[in-house]
Amino acid sequence: MTQDAPKEKLGLMICGHGSRNKEAVGQFAKLAERLAPRFPDWPVDYGYLEFANPVLSNGLDKLVEQGCNHILAVPGMLFAAGHAKNDIPSVLNAYQAKTPGVKITYGRELGLDLKMIKAASARIQEAVDAANEEHGELPLSETMLMVVGRGASDPDANSNVSKLMRMLWEGMGFGWGEVCYSGVTFPLVEPGLEHAARLGYKRIIVFPYFLFTGILIRRIYNFTDEVAARNPDIQFIKAGYLNDQDYVIETFVDRVQEILDGTNNMNCQMCKYRAQVLGFEDEVGLKQESHHHHVEGVETADCEYCTDNMCNNECLKHGPAQHGHHHHDHDHGHHHHGHSHRHDHSHDHGHSHDHDDHHHHPYPHADHPLGPNSMYKKD
Repeated sequence: MTQDAPKEKLGLMICGHGSRNKEAVGQFAKLAERLAPRFPDWPVDYGYLEFANPVLSNGLDKLVEQGCNHILAVPGMLFAAGHAKNDIPSVLNAYQAKTPGVKITYGRELGLDLKMIKAASARIQEAVDAANEEHGELPLSETMLMVVGRGASDPDANSNVSKLMRMLWEGMGFGWGEVCYSGVTFPLVEPGLEHAARLGYKRIIVFPYFLFTGILIRRIYNFTDEVAARNPDIQFIKAGYLNDQDYVIETFVDRVQEILDGTNNMNCQMCKYRAQVLGFEDEVGLKQESHHHHVEGVETADCEYCTDNMCNNECLKHGPAQHGHHHHDHDHGHHHHGHSHRHDHSHDHGHSHDHDDHHHHPYPHADHPLGPNSMYKKD
């Protein structure tokens, strides 16, 4: 007599990056909590790759303890760069390998999506409305939009920010649009805004295309203030980041449904890990692995220098090992995710965990005059 296969019980895992900023961690947790009612028949949990608790494995453990044997894992990432392609899948694969009877199906990033564009436009419109109220009406044709992306060593992810900007620029009717990045690639925020200031527009909307707050958001806004002080005739308006805007929630729901429908494929057409992308030809076929184990679960609760639930990098001046930090700069200026990425249609990644061979592949334009060294720590 053959034993019947156990009945499938689904669970949902929201996979975050994590932050040393407690406010950012709280915002991610709130987003996960808002998703739970959308799936009333499933247990829903979340975890982080680094710098925060619970770590991914803890969230997975909770789902398994509730009887889940098929876990749908959705990355809380805007675009598919190293974290979504390498690091999170590596953790999920390792967990599945050591947990018999548990299947984990990985979804895709939020991506360049019409709903995400609506979420972005809503934040930008809020900033435009506030500026009109404070400074008086100004036609959008006399306003410039600057979209600030996270920045990655993956040109496909970086190019998505440019496409997003174009969709917002053309869709909303701004006079001009540009893109800059917080780190890793170029142009960085300060040179990008200095260039924008020379284009002749009376108002510049600076929109960080980020999910949550953090040290990078603070640096973006600080650089905006610095460039504004040098250009007093221009209105520099700081738009809010996405956070849990309603359309962001709807996009997460769509990503879960894609897993159920079997359509959860990342866009692999120009992925540097499988195709010879211009300038990144040497990265095809490199080993794929996660290198975040050393900061998994690291938090700042015991650091005497962190204030208002925010990491301010003050510990670096006094020796991070003394204050509960294993320092790993959250802007990832030194993290070049050069790991091979084997795509198949189910996106079930075959990752190696042989760290003896692990190395950071050099970014090909590391000496570019407008970057890509991440924004310096002037907070």
